[in-house]
Amino acid sequence: MKSRLARVSAIALAVALVPVATSAISQVESDTQAEISRFVDIFERVKTDYVEPVDDDKLVRGAIDGMLASLDPHSSYLDARDFANLRTQTEGMYGGLGLSVTMQDGAVKVIAPTRETPADKAGIKAGDYITHLDGKLIYGGTLDDAVDQMRGEPGTSIKLTIVREGRDKPFDVSITRAIIDLKPVTWEVKDDIGIITIASFTASVGADVEEAVQGIEAKLGRKPTGYVLD
Repeated sequence: MKSRLARVSAIALAVALVPVATSAISQVESDTQAEISRFVDIFERVKTDYVEPVDDDKLVRGAIDGMLASLDPHSSYLDARDFANLRTQTEGMYGGLGLSVTMQDGAVKVIAPTRETPADKAGIKAGDYITHLDGKLIYGGTLDDAVDQMRGEPGTSIKLTIVREGRDKPFDVSITRAIIDLKPVTWEVKDDIGIITIASFTASVGADVEEAVQGIEAKLGRKPTGYVLD
C-alpha cells in the first residue's frame, strides 16, 4: 500500500512539474529569439548605415568567428578553403611554387622561398613583392586568393610580376609548379649536441623526429651528449 502511494505521489509531482519545465523552456527559447532578433537588427543597421558598402558574407563570417572566439582561444570556424589549407599543413605536401608569403599594405610580400623548390630555383628572394599573376593585378586582393592562384597542378606554369628593391622596374618570372614536400623537421649537430627543429606539426612529424634522431646518431657514430628540441 505504501509503495503504491509513493508511486502515485511521484507521478503527481512529475505532472505538477510539467508546466514549470515547459515555462522554463519557453523562457529560454524566448530569450534566444530576442538575442537573435537583436543580432538581425544590428546586421541590418550596419548594412544600411555603415560609411561604406559591406559584404553580407563578410559580416556573417565575422559574427561566426567572434562567437567562437568568445568561447576559448582554440575554437574556430573553417570553411572549405581554410579546411583545405589546414590539410595541406598537416599532410605536408601540395602542388605549387614553394613560397611563404604575407600581406603588407595590400601587397603580397615574399617571406622566403623554400630551398630547392621552383620559386627558389627561379631566383625569387625574401622581400620581393608580387604585383601580378599571369598579368592580372593582385594588389588590394586577399592573401588567400593569391595563394590559391599560385598553387595548382604540378607541371603547369604561372608568370609572376616582381617588384624588387634596388631594381628600377618590375620584371616577370615564369615558374613551373611542382610537388612541394614540406620539411617540418630539420636537424643539425653543434658541439656534440643534436638540435632538432620542428617548424610545423604535420601528420608525419613523429616519424620525422625519429628519423632526425637516427640521422644525428649516424653522423656522430654514437649518441650525442644531449638533444635540444626546438
